[in-house]
Amino acid sequence: MNRENFRKKVDQLWKELTSSVDQINRSDNDIVIRAEEILMETDLTIRKLKDLLKQYKFLDWSDEIFFFKKTKPQFVAIYIYYSKVLAIEASKPYADAHALKAYYENERGNLLYFYNEQKEFISYYRRKSTYLDKKYFIRFKFDFKLKLSPELYSYDEGFSTSHDHIVSQILANDLLDQYLTDKIDSKEVRKNSITQMQNMEWTAPKVALIELLYSLHQTKCFNAGHADLAEIFRWAENSLHISLGNYHKTLSEIRLRKTDRTKFLSLLTQNMDQYLSDLDE
Repeated sequence: MNRENFRKKVDQLWKELTSSVDQINRSDNDIVIRAEEILMETDLTIRKLKDLLKQYKFLDWSDEIFFFKKTKPQFVAIYIYYSKVLAIEASKPYADAHALKAYYENERGNLLYFYNEQKEFISYYRRKSTYLDKKYFIRFKFDFKLKLSPELYSYDEGFSTSHDHIVSQILANDLLDQYLTDKIDSKEVRKNSITQMQNMEWTAPKVALIELLYSLHQTKCFNAGHADLAEIFRWAENSLHISLGNYHKTLSEIRLRKTDRTKFLSLLTQNMDQYLSDLDE
C-alpha cells in the first residue's frame, strides 16, 4: 500500500468515526449511554487503524512521525475523552446543584496532576517544536534519558511510540477541561449573563446558517478542530434561538445544487470585498 492510499483510508476512517460520534450525540439518550456507544465505535475504528498500519511501511522517519504525532492521537483522544466522561458521569452523586458543582470542580482539579506531571512535554508539543520528534514519535527508539511512562512496556511496540499516547491525553484532557468548565458554570449564572445582553436572532435563511456552520467545521475553527459537528450545531441553536432540524438532509440538498453550491459563502465574500473596496475610496 502506498502513502497516498494509506492516508486516504485513514482519512475515511476518521470521517466515519466523527460521523458516528455526531449521530450518537444527536440522540436524546443520556450521556452515559452515548459515551458507551461512542467508546464501542471508537474501539472498533482504532482496531481498523491498527490493521491498516500493519499493511503499510513508512517511507521515511517524517512519514512515521506524522502518523504518531498527528494521526493516531486524534483517534485515541476520542476514546480517552469519552472514557473519562463516562467515568465522571456514571459516578456523580445524586445531589443538589451546589454539590454537583463542587464535584465537577474536583474532577477539573484532577487534570492539574497530568499537566504538572507532563509540563515539559506539553510545552514542547504546544510550541510545535520538532527537535525531539525522532525520540518521541519513532517506534523502537526509546531514550531512557527522557521521561518515559511507567506503562511503556504494556504498549504494543508496533503501534506505539514513547509519547504518542501522551499527545492523545493532551487532546483528550483539553476537551475534558472544556466539558467540566461548562458543567461548573451554573445555569443561573449563564441565564443572568445572557439576559444582560440583547438577544441576537438569525434572520437569514436556515440553509445559509447550515452552510456556514459546515464550512466552519470543515475549516476546524472550533476547539482546534476537535469540536464535534453536533456540538457546533447545538451551540448555534442555543445561541441564536433557532432550530436547524435535520441539517444532514439540508446538506444533501446543498450538494444537489447545479450551480454555486456554496452560494451563501459566495455572498459573504462578495459583500466583504465590496465593503473593503468602499473603505479604500
